[in-house]
Amino acid sequence: MEFSAKQIAEFIQGEIIGDENASVHTFTKIEEGVPGSLSFLSNPKYTHYIYSTQSSIVLVNRDFIAEKEIKATLIKVDNAYESLAKLLTLYEMSKPKKVGIDPLAFIAPTAKIGKDVYIAPFACVEDHAEVGDNTILHPHTTIGSNAKVGNNCILYAQTTIYHDCRVGNNCILHAGSVIGADGFGFAPTSEGYSKIPQIGIVILEDDVEIGANTCVDRATMGATIIHKVVKLDNLVQVAHNDEIGSHTVMAAQAGIAGSTKVGEWCMIGGQVGLAGHLKLGDKIGIAAQSGIASNISSNTNIMGSPAFEVKSYFKSSVIFKKLPEMYTTLNNLEKEIKELKKKLNK
Repeated sequence: MEFSAKQIAEFIQGEIIGDENASVHTFTKIEEGVPGSLSFLSNPKYTHYIYSTQSSIVLVNRDFIAEKEIKATLIKVDNAYESLAKLLTLYEMSKPKKVGIDPLAFIAPTAKIGKDVYIAPFACVEDHAEVGDNTILHPHTTIGSNAKVGNNCILYAQTTIYHDCRVGNNCILHAGSVIGADGFGFAPTSEGYSKIPQIGIVILEDDVEIGANTCVDRATMGATIIHKVVKLDNLVQVAHNDEIGSHTVMAAQAGIAGSTKVGEWCMIGGQVGLAGHLKLGDKIGIAAQSGIASNISSNTNIMGSPAFEVKSYFKSSVIFKKLPEMYTTLNNLEKEIKELKKKLNK
């Protein structure tokens, strides 16, 4: 499917600089551009590529000013990266989608299946489970008994939704993700550890995306809740009774211990660890590999393990690098003081 510069500009409300009839049928990175492809420029580090790229059309921000001739047709927009996302979404939606239930899928007689769904071979929908309209279940996906999956969802291969859990509309769950496994609840006894039954559920609200091999554990009682538009990367662990506020994003290998509440619009970096029973406010930024052991107020950026305010962390890191020199200086000062004391005592 081809689109002209004019069609693209109308869709994203952009200004064309060059040939409005230039057409594209695919996307490429600006440094790997080929004729017939669309690229974008938003990071200044890649500006030099715009003068040599072979892409037919390039999206740029409105404040971009060319320093020399550019072969490609430009479309100026308010935010090139955001406009690219809109175009990629349109491109994805234009792809044909499968519909129907494969004969090798298992659907329990009591399950409820919506309209225009696709259920692939070896997918399993158990007793009294519900699958919404236009939802896609890829091979080996399992929907447990009494679980509900909303409309327009995509569950990739080997995704597992445990019994009674709830998945909202427009959610994407990538391969191997597990929603509703038992929380890590064990009571120490004289003979070892006694398992505490986990009788709660998991609730994913609308427009949530869960990365590959990410786990969201069911609550001991009540619900583990992932609010709307939350995005979890691959290999993220969310423990029992956690609650993650809307629009929060978590990068790969981050982990949250049980009963912690994370606010809205937070950004949590890779390999961040959050202790249990904490409360984090809204719009918090946590740098990668930080360790969080206490509550955090809203509108705070922190870093380190244990984590503290970013500016203070950077100042401390400068001092940390100088510790060997400071240690040597301190030893020399101690020696000098001892010598001075000896002289004074004489």
